[in-house]
Amino acid sequence: MTIYLRLLRYVKPYLPRMIVAIVCILLAASANLYVPWILREVIDEVLSTKDMTTLNTIAIGIVIVYFLRGIFFFGQTYLMSYIGQKVIIDIREGIYRHLQRLSLSYFEKRRTGKIMSYITNDVAAVQGALVDSMIELFTEGMTLVGSLGAMFYLHWKLSLLTLVTLPLVGQAINIFGKKLRTSSMAVQERTADITSVLQESISSVRVIKSFAREDYEIERFQKENNNNFRAQMKNSQIMATLTPVIEFLAAIGVTMIIWYGGREVINNNLTAGSLIAFLIYAVNLSNPIKRLSRVYGNIQKALSAAERVFEVLDTKPEIENIPNAAALPTIEGYVALNNVTFEYKVGEPALQHLDLKVNPGQVVAIVGPSGAGKTTIANLIPRFYDPTDGNITIDGIDIKTVTLQSLREQIGIVPQETILFNGSVHDNILYGKLDASHEEVVNAAKAANAHNFILDMPEGYDTQIGERGSKLSGGQRQRISIARAILKNPRVLILDEATSALDTESEKLVQEAVDKLMIGRTSFVIAHRLSTVQRADLIVVMEKGRIAEKGTHTELLAAGGLYSKLYQVQFESR
Repeated sequence: MTIYLRLLRYVKPYLPRMIVAIVCILLAASANLYVPWILREVIDEVLSTKDMTTLNTIAIGIVIVYFLRGIFFFGQTYLMSYIGQKVIIDIREGIYRHLQRLSLSYFEKRRTGKIMSYITNDVAAVQGALVDSMIELFTEGMTLVGSLGAMFYLHWKLSLLTLVTLPLVGQAINIFGKKLRTSSMAVQERTADITSVLQESISSVRVIKSFAREDYEIERFQKENNNNFRAQMKNSQIMATLTPVIEFLAAIGVTMIIWYGGREVINNNLTAGSLIAFLIYAVNLSNPIKRLSRVYGNIQKALSAAERVFEVLDTKPEIENIPNAAALPTIEGYVALNNVTFEYKVGEPALQHLDLKVNPGQVVAIVGPSGAGKTTIANLIPRFYDPTDGNITIDGIDIKTVTLQSLREQIGIVPQETILFNGSVHDNILYGKLDASHEEVVNAAKAANAHNFILDMPEGYDTQIGERGSKLSGGQRQRISIARAILKNPRVLILDEATSALDTESEKLVQEAVDKLMIGRTSFVIAHRLSTVQRADLIVVMEKGRIAEKGTHTELLAAGGLYSKLYQVQFESR
């Protein structure tokens, strides 16, 4: 109930439409209650007196009532659909907005397909509870209350007898409802697993084909598909059991009405017309109960999806602005890591008591074996993570005290794995500075050695590059990524081995672009190939989360330490 009430809060902005829709629902339901009463009059009064005038009036009245019911039915359906769709849009946008605010750690701990499933499958399931189920809930509820009132008016003893079965129906709905909630949650989880496998296989299609693992992926998908099938069938089994149980209990009630009501007619305590009307109302009573049980099942399904949705919305970002965080002023680029310790997992430090001072415009290369903590440093400077202990300052300002946006706007990152968006070359470069002119975009592309190959493309800067830049070579993607960073014009630059996956010719062009990009900026170069960092102002050698040594290329070679050994290994491997 708490979850459903929380869902209903999304309806609040559309309350006027909701009120009109409810009025339409009530008037449409009232029409269903009109006919049995009229039939009672026809049987008890009109047929016995053979009054054609009254019969004609009743016939015309029924036509008018159902004409009006059609108008009200249209109103309820349209308005409820409008409200439902708007609420779903609001929820979907709310989830997406919240996902954008969540920390990097949230996405690194979860499969992409499952996160996608929250916005697609789960939100779609919630929609059913807010549109179809809501209409049925009000319609059948009105029919139930109206029929019950008419039944008590016609014969209160018979009505009490009928109500004997209601507690049994309620208990059945409660028992099956709990089972439906559990099974529906399992269905949503299995559906999310399918989405996850699908996303992984499509995004990794090149790897799948290179290893000839199509059959393996098909088997993997079939496994998740069958798990989903079993979960769906368990859910269907519960639903299929619920309906006949409710119908059987309703049939007992109808049988009691026929037996006791017929006895009352025989004893002249009830007219035949009243018994017929009572039976119709009783059927009207049993049908809403059956439909409400189905609605209850659908709502339980939706609530299991809503629970997952709200779980996302209730997740707090690990990294967020402190209260009254100030905007970071334009910086010179003096970066300091002061006694920084960081743990991804408690008790497993990735960095230990790290001290590093970097002057404005200085190029610092961070090298070392895998797992030494190089990338962790790159993640801490833009506050993708916060240090477990110690602090990081830029121009003497603790980065925790400034807004994330103002901090990251002055930091440029060129990752090893270039991420481009499905769109034009122009739009991908423009991502670095959304209000830049076309001339600024072109100048950035020229600085990144990308202008010439862009002009050779079919539509130049308007060429669509495909998902993740699939229509471009690795070197072209990297140069567009660098152009994007140049357009941003950051004061602090982080390069995560921007040339490691390129051929010799592309590497030369990209390296030239990188050299231009680093001019006048405080630059951190995460390096795996030591040949690319020889000209750095300072080389920091990491080992097991600590600084093993630091100095220039010449100084470190002369020292004969870890850097010298790494350099000799790479040099000899050539």
